[in-house]
Amino acid sequence: MDITLRQVSYAYAAGTPFEKRALHEVDLTIPTGSYQAIIGHTGSGKSTVLQHLNAILKPTAGTVTIGEKVLEAGVKPKELKSVRSRVGIVFQFPEHQLFEETVEKDIMFGPMNFGVPEEEARRRAHELVGLLGLPEGTLQKSPFDLSGGQMRRVAIAGVLAMDPDVLVLDEPTAGLDPRGRKEIMNLFARLHEEKNLTTILVTHSMEDAARYADRVAIMHSGRCVVEGTPQEVFAQDELLRDFRLELPQSVKLQREFETITGQAFPVLYLTEETLAEAIASHFEQESEGTR
Repeated sequence: MDITLRQVSYAYAAGTPFEKRALHEVDLTIPTGSYQAIIGHTGSGKSTVLQHLNAILKPTAGTVTIGEKVLEAGVKPKELKSVRSRVGIVFQFPEHQLFEETVEKDIMFGPMNFGVPEEEARRRAHELVGLLGLPEGTLQKSPFDLSGGQMRRVAIAGVLAMDPDVLVLDEPTAGLDPRGRKEIMNLFARLHEEKNLTTILVTHSMEDAARYADRVAIMHSGRCVVEGTPQEVFAQDELLRDFRLELPQSVKLQREFETITGQAFPVLYLTEETLAEAIASHFEQESEGTR
């Protein structure tokens, strides 16, 4: 399910003395099956774009197309329930949205609210608990008796139980330690592949955008200013500095290595693992050349 924003502008409290323009003529296309990262500083418009992706917000100007549904400024949309069931959003600290007395009921709540029969919702809950690496006995526990990491997985299961085509992740690793962050991001990468999802990651982390995404868009002052592959975007050192964004750690290290050795690699390495392999290969070739 493609998602397209065309000349989308949005103002909070539009038409009042408190009006604040958050988006300015944003153009962005997210193809079906892609892993799209949206990066930018706080206040850049990332979260406002996110809320247009399943019609939480409607554009003040322009159009948002979600699959076959077109949301046009000034036109009251109809039948949004189908859109919201197909686009699942994992908000920051999703565990704060847990409220049912058992994990099973919490996971079942969303799909049942959208008309899924109780038995099917229960089947999904049991399947997802296993998929997310939680013990089967978790289902009958109170979500508030779980660890923070387990609570987050339960909240994610509640979104996945809707069986969405598109999964939107709003800073999904906020508040997690490095190990928890890696586990959650690897989980989303696996779900992206296994469930054939379109995944949209809204993040401050250049490392996560570089490692997991196949497309990157930069938001700045309410505009989408850059769009391309991670290789294309993170190769533009000066442009990123202009938007006050850091390079991924692997790219920083690659640039330092190239400066010290005076030799440039033919490609940009977006993870520290692939960079380490390239450096090892470089020294092996040099060693063989001196024999």
